[in-house]
Amino acid sequence: MSASPWRLEARGLGLVRRTWTVLSEVSLALPARGSVAVIGPNGAGKSSLLSLLAGLLPAHSGQVLLDGRDIARVPVAERAHSIGFMPQHFEPHWDLTLTELLGMRLTGSRTSTAEQVMEREGLAEFRHRRWSTMSGGEQARALLATVLAPDPPVLLADEPGANLDVRHRLALVETLARRGRTQLVVVAMHDLDLAFRHFERVVVVGRGGIVADGGAELVHEPLLDHIFGVAFERIAASPGVLLRANLHVLSGEQGAA
Repeated sequence: MSASPWRLEARGLGLVRRTWTVLSEVSLALPARGSVAVIGPNGAGKSSLLSLLAGLLPAHSGQVLLDGRDIARVPVAERAHSIGFMPQHFEPHWDLTLTELLGMRLTGSRTSTAEQVMEREGLAEFRHRRWSTMSGGEQARALLATVLAPDPPVLLADEPGANLDVRHRLALVETLARRGRTQLVVVAMHDLDLAFRHFERVVVVGRGGIVADGGAELVHEPLLDHIFGVAFERIAASPGVLLRANLHVLSGEQGAA
């Protein structure tokens, strides 16, 4: 057993695509439990950071440690059962049923059967439904159940509610944040209000690295305005603050009305 105090740790990560530096010297320490939202504008590197943390992308520099071990040296099967990765878009190559998807995810696992997972997650009625016949909300529930089937200690989710309606997006975010009470959950997301309202820790990515890392107090930081290129109006709304963006008067320039 590793003596590392961190479940997942990035040390000096760098990622380059052609001549574009996506991330540079990124370091991040994540404990065994907690809900973490990763926010930032399009192209900031949120998805790339999650892929590096999951070991799905090789870093050009630095390393990722899983329980103190270099993730590149952790066997793929062990990594798959230690880290659950929920992509922004998922479309199986074959139009499988939920039972088949769960069976693939649970290969080699002794924790649960596909039937037990479906019963636990309230998806028993979907057991014979094929992926293409499910609605967006149903697919999101099914995908989350599939990713979490072996009960991985780490869950990384990349914009999981991007294509869902308000109700289903809120339900999904609440489910992910609630899991953070006992496990480590890291979610890349665009909805800043949901990030600050539901997650214990918010990591802001921009300019090729992490520019801020903290809690709900970050909602008041002027840095957010500059990173996202808008002027945020902070509106008091219990239990926190809502952000309303305006495209004007940033860095002395006049934006759209």
